[in-house]
Amino acid sequence: MTEPAENLPRIGVDRAAEIIRRGGVVAVPTETVYGLAADATSEPAVRRVFETKRRPASNPLIVHVTGAAMAIEHADWLPIATLLADRFWPGPLTLVLPKLSSIHDLATAGGPTVAVRAPDHPVARELIEAAGVPLVAPSANPSGSTSPTAARHVIDAFEGAVPVVDAGPCERGIESTVLDLTSETPTVLRPGAVPRSELAEALARDVPLAEGASARSPGQHSRHYAPRAPVHLFPPGDWPDAIARVHASRPGKLALITHDVHRFAPPPHVTFFLGPEPDAYARDLYAALYSADVQRVAGILVEDVPEGVAWEAIRDRLARAVAV
Repeated sequence: MTEPAENLPRIGVDRAAEIIRRGGVVAVPTETVYGLAADATSEPAVRRVFETKRRPASNPLIVHVTGAAMAIEHADWLPIATLLADRFWPGPLTLVLPKLSSIHDLATAGGPTVAVRAPDHPVARELIEAAGVPLVAPSANPSGSTSPTAARHVIDAFEGAVPVVDAGPCERGIESTVLDLTSETPTVLRPGAVPRSELAEALARDVPLAEGASARSPGQHSRHYAPRAPVHLFPPGDWPDAIARVHASRPGKLALITHDVHRFAPPPHVTFFLGPEPDAYARDLYAALYSADVQRVAGILVEDVPEGVAWEAIRDRLARAVAV
C-alpha cells in the first residue's frame, strides 16, 4: 500500500546528497524522466541501484555529470565529444566513450565504455554538485516498466520505499539519445530526446541508427517502458475496429492514446490526446500510460505515430512497450 500523502518520502537536495555520500539511493528529477541516483564510483551504491530496480546486470547505466570538466575525469574524452558537449550539454544527449577506472565496472555492465551526460535540470545538477560525485541515474521504476515523469509515479512504483526529490513533472518526458563515439562513425544506439537530424547538423555528416541491441546502451531490451495493461498499436483511423477487437478479448474499460484531436473512444473507455507534435507527445506519453494503469484499464490502444526522424524515439518506446 502507498503511504498517506502527509507521509510521502519527499526530501530536499541536501538530505539527498547526504544519502548518496553514505552509499544510498534516491530518486531525482531530470529534464527527461526521474532517475534512481547513486554514487557511480561506489560498487555497493551501484549494486543497490540494480537491486532496487531489479535490473539485469547486463544492462549498463548512464553516468550523470555536471559537464565536460567532470566527464573528463571518468571517460577518455575525445575531440568530437567536446564539439557535441558544447552544442547539446546540458541536455538529453548521452555520449558513449572509453571508460576510465573511476567508474565501477558494474555500472558499465563490465564493458570498456561508459555512457555519460550532463542533465539539463537545476535540481539534478545541484544534487551532483552537492554530492561531489558523478551519479548513475537510470529511470526510477522497476526494470522494464513505464518510466516515471513525476514524483508520484516513483512513490507508487516503489511503495514509498525510495526517497524522492520532488521538483514537479519532467519537461521532456522521454529518455536521452545515446550516441556511440567509440567507432569511426558516430552511431545512435538509442533514439531519444535529441533527434538524429540535429546530431547530423552538428557533425555535418549522416548519423545512422544502430541495427539491433547494443551492450553499450541502456533501454535495449525488447520489452521495456511497459505499463501493466497490455498495449496494442493500431493504424491511424482504425480505432473503432481496434477497440472492438481488443474489447472482445479483454472486456472492460480501455484506454485510447492518440495524436489526433478528432479521435475519441466512446464511454466507458477513456481517451488521452497527446498532441500532433512529437515534443508534446513525448512529454506526456509516460504520464498517459501511468494514468491508464491507475484507472485499471483492461488494455491500452495506441494509434501509430507518423513516420520520420522526429518521431523515431517515440516509435522506439511504443514498440518496446508492445513487445511480448
